[in-house]
Amino acid sequence: MRFLSIISFLAVMMSSFSANAQYSSTKNAQYLATIKAVANYKINDEEEYRNVERLRQDARFNQKLQSMLNKLQNSKTKNSDNKRVLQILEDAGKQIYDILK
Repeated sequence: MRFLSIISFLAVMMSSFSANAQYSSTKNAQYLATIKAVANYKINDEEEYRNVERLRQDARFNQKLQSMLNKLQNSKTKNSDNKRVLQILEDAGKQIYDILK
């Protein structure tokens, strides 16, 4: 009987850990979606739109940007630079989310 209660306790603990991890993942996704939406919105801002369009036409900038993006990975085995970039994006997204909510 005691063995069953220990197993039940462990099952509850594991499910709460899973729920916490899932909640954290959902929050991080929410922050990334927020930062993407705000960036898209601000890119279309009157003052920034012309500058962004100039950059889109700049071949040297686009080549450099593509070179930087090639360093990122979307696989499960992410490199340290990718993890740092993702953490920065999540932190910035959280800050923006908290300001705008």
